[in-house]
Amino acid sequence: MLIRLAGGRVVDPANGRDGVGDIWIRGDRIVAPAEGEIPDAVYDVSGKIVMAGAIEIHSHIASGTVNTARLLLPENHRAHRPRPEETPLATAGWSTFETGCRYAMMGFTTLVEPAVPPHYALHSHLELADIPIVDKANLMALGDDDYLLSLLQKGASGTQIADYVGAMLAASKALGVKSINPGGSIAFQNNVRTFDYDDVVPEYGVTSRRIVEALQQAVVDLGIPHPLHLHINNLGVAGNVETALKVIGSAGNKPLHLAHLQFYSYGKEGKRGFSSAAAQLAEAVNAAPSALTIDVGQVMFRQTVTISLDVIRQFAAVPMAKPRKSVIFDGEINGSGVVPYLYKSDNYYNAVQWAAGLELFLLIKDPMRVFFTTDHPNGAPYTTYPDLFALLLSRDARARWLADLPKEAVEMTTLPSIEREYSLSEIATMTRVAPAKLLGLKDRGHLSPGALADVAVYNDDPDRAQMFRFAHLVFKDGDLVVRDGRVTHYRYGRTLAVQPSYDAATDRRLAKYYDDLYGLSRDMFKVPADAIARDYRFEEVACGQ
Repeated sequence: MLIRLAGGRVVDPANGRDGVGDIWIRGDRIVAPAEGEIPDAVYDVSGKIVMAGAIEIHSHIASGTVNTARLLLPENHRAHRPRPEETPLATAGWSTFETGCRYAMMGFTTLVEPAVPPHYALHSHLELADIPIVDKANLMALGDDDYLLSLLQKGASGTQIADYVGAMLAASKALGVKSINPGGSIAFQNNVRTFDYDDVVPEYGVTSRRIVEALQQAVVDLGIPHPLHLHINNLGVAGNVETALKVIGSAGNKPLHLAHLQFYSYGKEGKRGFSSAAAQLAEAVNAAPSALTIDVGQVMFRQTVTISLDVIRQFAAVPMAKPRKSVIFDGEINGSGVVPYLYKSDNYYNAVQWAAGLELFLLIKDPMRVFFTTDHPNGAPYTTYPDLFALLLSRDARARWLADLPKEAVEMTTLPSIEREYSLSEIATMTRVAPAKLLGLKDRGHLSPGALADVAVYNDDPDRAQMFRFAHLVFKDGDLVVRDGRVTHYRYGRTLAVQPSYDAATDRRLAKYYDDLYGLSRDMFKVPADAIARDYRFEEVACGQ
């Protein structure tokens, strides 16, 4: 089937394109203009904005902690009660099915779940498979696993460590590697309640820094497109900007992605000893080699629920839970914690957090290096994205929000002085072009001939929040799946994963390890190729690009 999207403003920064033109689709691909052919369908999109489908790099949408959050807060989804207008995990509801629909309605066509321990990979994949319309992937969490820490303790070679990481990636069918407060979960098991970058993991004698360096190098050696995705130590702690600066300074020229950097942008200025240090942090990111990238983890004011494998941080947050209940799980590879939280605009600390995130967005100069996230649902649910787009696009919109915040909090930030407003091209770069490059997805994020026909068309509404909340049209693989903000066609996408090369003897060693230590077959934790009963199953993303 040949489709023509006619006369829209095409915003495609990967190709330097921002002007009126057509997009042609044949089957599941973008094609060059079909001169002399009569299209099977023509959509008049004049006066509208046309972009590639958006790509989400960091959203907790399918994992054990997500389900624990659902079970912890039944009052938000009891069948015998009217569903509230907004719930902590998503505006429309809690199901994985609605997750795909809501993202698609906003023009997203690819999603990444960023934190899955390998022993829970099969469950997470089954849940991802229930998310319709979009393509999905997950990142595998390592850094608190006995096997890796034992290798480091014994002084194993980089090749041995890379073989282990490659074997675990292959078994988990993941797209990349995440590390979360590396060593912190083991430290927590040994009654440690604060754990910094150069602190030593009890029993193993290695530092968090050493774990990061080893995983960072292993990802490079395996040729995995997405760099190590790092959740730094000391999340949420006043003065933690020093930890973030230390990590940035040690990254060198090797690729490294720092997750939800807003939660590390805190100084100790002011009478409350809590201030925004985002300007200092943005300066360090701007000065760092381009191989360093970050996502923000923007806070927005509303009820949410924090879910994380950083058990040290989650345990510290329990007294602040609202409503007053929580779950802390202590276990190997990573413990986890689920703590409900209410961000309020009249709360000094929350106001500083909100401003710090926007400072990072606006002060980091290159939109190819700063990624659009709220760390769903930790900073805010993904359904707040349209409001955040509006804040980036308009200084006046930010000023209206700032006027409602505590004056003493605003004084602890540089946000009122920042004049920058994002362009639509920069929004498209940050949410399309840059994520595709970061994840190694050459077939999306742009509108070149040969690209997947993932296309989002928006009304050019002066109310930018409304514009991005409900897309006019969304095509996934050339299928029209959304019209005027409503899903019109349900389908299931691919699950994306890498298949790195590694020494096959590693599998035999791991099989013996699982049998000796746990009395369990390692095969119990592998994700079989036929695990997903869908037409689209796993699709390999090439390593070594």
